[in-house]
Amino acid sequence: MKIETVSENTCFGGRQGVYSFDSNETKTPMRFAAFVPAQAATKKVPVLWYLSGLTCTEENFTVKAGAQRCAAEHGIMLVAPDTSPRGANIEGEDDAYDFGSGAGFYVDATEAPWSENYRMYSHVVSELPEAVFANFNANPDAQGITGHSMGGHGALTIALKNPDTYKSVSAFAPIVAPSDCPWGQKALTGYLGPDQATWAQYDATRLVEGGNRCNKILIDQGGADDFLENQLMPEKFKAACSSAGQPLELRIQEGYDHSYYFIATFIEDHIRHHAASLSN
Repeated sequence: MKIETVSENTCFGGRQGVYSFDSNETKTPMRFAAFVPAQAATKKVPVLWYLSGLTCTEENFTVKAGAQRCAAEHGIMLVAPDTSPRGANIEGEDDAYDFGSGAGFYVDATEAPWSENYRMYSHVVSELPEAVFANFNANPDAQGITGHSMGGHGALTIALKNPDTYKSVSAFAPIVAPSDCPWGQKALTGYLGPDQATWAQYDATRLVEGGNRCNKILIDQGGADDFLENQLMPEKFKAACSSAGQPLELRIQEGYDHSYYFIATFIEDHIRHHAASLSN
């Protein structure tokens, strides 16, 4: 699969780039950011996928999280896709911050007019890895996934549905029960329709309750997060994991909010969590 280079910069001995390709899933050009560590010059390196939250692009994590230094230390490639198609020319796609552009929710939409372009689940799980493994010296047998907020939701659901692909998983302030919160209810209704039975495949809490499992999950959640009570509800997921025997480490970090200052503080812990599984 051919990709175009948008930009490349030397970073911690490796290369931080932004790339683009024409997506068959979204029917639009799609960008992704990739940090390739120096170790990739001599061997296939593990890949950690990072899924961003509402309103974000591939740039937010790359610029704000400060993840490259630790990734370089552990020889891990970081890949951050965009959060939705851009310029699909769907009426209303740019009207709200929490639906449409910048808010793909990592689902494959089934409702018109979104179903033609909003196929972010397949883009992240199948199409983007195909592009990455065809163009970089990366190891398809050593993949981990993480994300923030809406992206944390994506990381958890993708890992739970594909445990043989993703050897490690973590999340920052994830939307763990989208069927029960305003952000999720709006997005899932719009993309999947009103039948809540169809939502369960994209709801981490319901997936665990339904029998899906993955390797140990690490979640960091800010205790001063404005969205903690009505949108994120980590205790729902904790209860489901406890009942099901799904390994989970949920850390409430007091005083931290929903911002990238929070992510930057704990990103090294998460990279080490992934390295423990991916570097073996």
